[in-house]
Amino acid sequence: MKKPKPVVDPRRYSRLVVDGIKQTPSRAMLRAVGFNDADFEKPQIGIASTWSNLTPCNMHIDELARRAAAGVEAAGAKAITFGTITVSDGISMGSPGMRYSLVSREVIADSIETVVGAQGFDGVVAIGGCDKNMPGCLIALARLNRPAVFVYGGTIKPGADKRDVVSVFEAVGGYASGVVSEQQLKFVERTAIPGPGSCSGMYTANTMASAIEAMGMSLPNSSAQEAVSQQKRDDCARAGSAVVELVRRGVRPSDIMTRKAFENAIVVTIALGGSTNAVLHLLAIAHAMRVKLKLDDFTRIGRKVPVLADLRPSGRFSMSELVAIGGIQPLMKTLLEAGYLHGDCMTVTGFSLADNLADVTPYPQGQEIIRSLQNPIKKESHLVVLYGNLAPEGAVAKITGKEGLQFTGRARVFDSEELSLQGILGGKVKAGDVVVIRYEGPRGGPGMREMLSPTGAIMGKGLGNEVALITDGRFSGGSHGFVVGHVSPEAALGGPIALVKTGDRISIDANLREITLHINAAELKRRASAWKPKKPYARRGALAKYARSVSSASLGAVTDLET
Repeated sequence: MKKPKPVVDPRRYSRLVVDGIKQTPSRAMLRAVGFNDADFEKPQIGIASTWSNLTPCNMHIDELARRAAAGVEAAGAKAITFGTITVSDGISMGSPGMRYSLVSREVIADSIETVVGAQGFDGVVAIGGCDKNMPGCLIALARLNRPAVFVYGGTIKPGADKRDVVSVFEAVGGYASGVVSEQQLKFVERTAIPGPGSCSGMYTANTMASAIEAMGMSLPNSSAQEAVSQQKRDDCARAGSAVVELVRRGVRPSDIMTRKAFENAIVVTIALGGSTNAVLHLLAIAHAMRVKLKLDDFTRIGRKVPVLADLRPSGRFSMSELVAIGGIQPLMKTLLEAGYLHGDCMTVTGFSLADNLADVTPYPQGQEIIRSLQNPIKKESHLVVLYGNLAPEGAVAKITGKEGLQFTGRARVFDSEELSLQGILGGKVKAGDVVVIRYEGPRGGPGMREMLSPTGAIMGKGLGNEVALITDGRFSGGSHGFVVGHVSPEAALGGPIALVKTGDRISIDANLREITLHINAAELKRRASAWKPKKPYARRGALAKYARSVSSASLGAVTDLET
């Protein structure tokens, strides 16, 4: 086990805010919010809560924050809870509001960094539930580099007949094609989402929770607990206690989120069949931690790591069913013993990953959710980084193998998500088409909207095995089918995806890791010279500021590149 650095002063930061005559006004203010004399001598721990009743993912996090604060206080420190925003991808999906989703990741990171930096907290517990507030929390913790623990809000219970939010999106497509009645659609709407917690498959929330646990920034099993369970409440209390110990021992995120830790996160994401968003978010978190991580690292690691989990959206099972057989800890132990994970990485327990996994028991006999290494769903990663004349800086495909490994077809081009959905539901998209949705990138969207509405409509219309879809936007973790996102450079910058015309032939080859627009170089150059940028969607406000500062998706769509 790596020995943590000793710390002389667990009040390294808070002392600057509350000690001495000159800080008397600070103490006076804090007395009004409940501090007493003894509290000023304790380490101060910020509890970053993403509570909101605007989404099931976060509606219970106020209680979890109270549990974490109690854990901090029981360990002899002072807890101070503060809030940050969240937005719901599931609610804003398919609307202009989805432009704010990825933007919210940066707002969350900035706000947590701002509060912790301003108030002088000695440590942080960050609690996240929905897709973007989880990486937003981690980006902030990386920037701050103060002792910290992340807590996942937990997964939702499945709805009736194992339905979830993706079932609703696909039912819309089924209704458009006539196979789902209005009454059936209403029943799905009313029963798919029964209460608190994040979406129930291996979508982005559960993917990121698992990646964060694999990286060592949350306690063992934090990623695999139901939102409304006693286990999740206990997890929060333990996190509060754990962060106080990290403060006293001087263990910081930079001791945990190392290059090896990010590789562990990639390995577990692949084995679980996780969301393409993990690529974007892990690149961004690594950037904040000053760890050099690139798109090609996903290819290098992905060549040797198999997909083992039969989880939704492309598989059969929900996260709750994985929780019931032991979560991701037995999987991680299997991967460690097979040499896929770095066992010497430090974690927020204060012990190494190998130490944490030492006493983990295997999955029960007969379970079908996690396959053996000898019988994988796919022998190498489902996250395939593609290059070619259509994506010189790269694109990210989610190909489990069920969709096939190659696709060639004629482009059906749409300049926005709304237009594509009209085309799909209206019957313009036919078998053999490659649907191209562009001007949805980080800058062009702006905000790189997720294409769950179009992919859900495609699946619902029965075209999932008959068409491919490429975009400079993103995909929800709930998307499945032959889909390629993050195409870079994006259309708004004049990337080759902006030059595609309906009828052009496009090939996608997961084996060769290539995406090709079949026109000659001279024609591509002619189109490029005639291309003109579109008018920006926003000229002022959060979207405009984001568009001016955001980097390429191939770099994680970060907003603080050093110049």
